[in-house]
Amino acid sequence: MPFTALNSRMVQATVTPGQRMFSQRGAMLAYRGEVTFTPNIQGGQGGIGSMIGRRIAGEATPLMTVEGSGTVMFGHGGHHVHVVDLTGETLYVEADRLLAFDGSLQQGTMFMGAQGGVMGMVRGQVTGQGLFTTTLSGVGSAAVMAHGGVLELPITPQRPVHVDPQAYVAHRGEVRNKLSTALGWRDMVGRGSGEAFQLELSGQGTVYVQASEEKL
Repeated sequence: MPFTALNSRMVQATVTPGQRMFSQRGAMLAYRGEVTFTPNIQGGQGGIGSMIGRRIAGEATPLMTVEGSGTVMFGHGGHHVHVVDLTGETLYVEADRLLAFDGSLQQGTMFMGAQGGVMGMVRGQVTGQGLFTTTLSGVGSAAVMAHGGVLELPITPQRPVHVDPQAYVAHRGEVRNKLSTALGWRDMVGRGSGEAFQLELSGQGTVYVQASEEKL
């Protein structure tokens, strides 16, 4: 059930009988056909465990289930929308940045500290985001939101990528992350905020970076 970009801030998805998709509540802009929208209380494809994980994380991003036959247009808050196509990999994305995704994808929750140790916990405090990250795995598509558009940066064993934690949107692949401190020119001129930290991603995969450091 791939998404089609209508413009930089809206996507369209085709819904067919027997299939379903999930989206943030309130993300539906318009639709054609016989389509139903119902609140999702099972935590997506991840089941009750995923829902519990989201609550532990303090993530107040409720989902709705989309079913029927027709086309649905999605967007939220005027944010830029970027479509990620998965072919068996796992996508790691903050829950509030997830606009909509195929019901074929398995949803879960991962504690960032499992990859970054204490540094993963610090990241949550620096960015103001939860310590848990939503995971989507399998074959399908997901639409994520960002400020000012999204840039895809490849991560290779020879070339890790360093990202401002507030510019981070999502990543996929066999990637490890850790948070490190760095005194940069912004701190020297009085902008001592999240720039004192860098999120280092290493391994094999892709990281999605937004053009603005603003939060959603």
